[in-house]
Amino acid sequence: MNGRALLHVTNALRARLKSALDASRVPGTVFVGSLGDADANGAALILFLYRVEPHASLRNDEHRVASGTAASPVDVFRNSLPLNLYFLVTVGTLPGSSEETLLGALGFAMQALQADPELTGASLDHEAVHLSLESLGTEELSRIWALFPTANYRTSIVYLASPVWIDPLLPLAASKPVTEDSLFAGAKVAETTP
Repeated sequence: MNGRALLHVTNALRARLKSALDASRVPGTVFVGSLGDADANGAALILFLYRVEPHASLRNDEHRVASGTAASPVDVFRNSLPLNLYFLVTVGTLPGSSEETLLGALGFAMQALQADPELTGASLDHEAVHLSLESLGTEELSRIWALFPTANYRTSIVYLASPVWIDPLLPLAASKPVTEDSLFAGAKVAETTP
């Protein structure tokens, strides 16, 4: 993916959550942004990218991507940046709705993400990003909510999206194919006498 990878993954996750809301017939939208944002009012779910970290086990790996051309079926990128993205999914606030309705929306969203945990498609350059529910302790959740002192606490869960690659602008140049292979073993060098 390119430098817009974080945006593309966030949009793909928001679309998946919105589809879950539509299927469950829960009204409202999915707001992308911080929990304290005034524009989040009226959203059924709030999606907030709160942590980005390097993917430790992929850090030194080449990133190989199908190119779609016969001449070079695989593009190889060196110095790609593999990332883990942590998203907080929070129950929103809908005027005239109880928290029960919104907890139902969160449940349907979790069901949809568990049934199909892969994000892919043209917007993600047809790469797969896996979603998994993360366990979050009370202390870490409290630290996140402390960033938004004016927001009232609401039920929240965390999803990890991984791996998300940010590739250099150009792949490695393809090397020329081998056209001739010669092996000279045991060749005797002619001796010259003075």
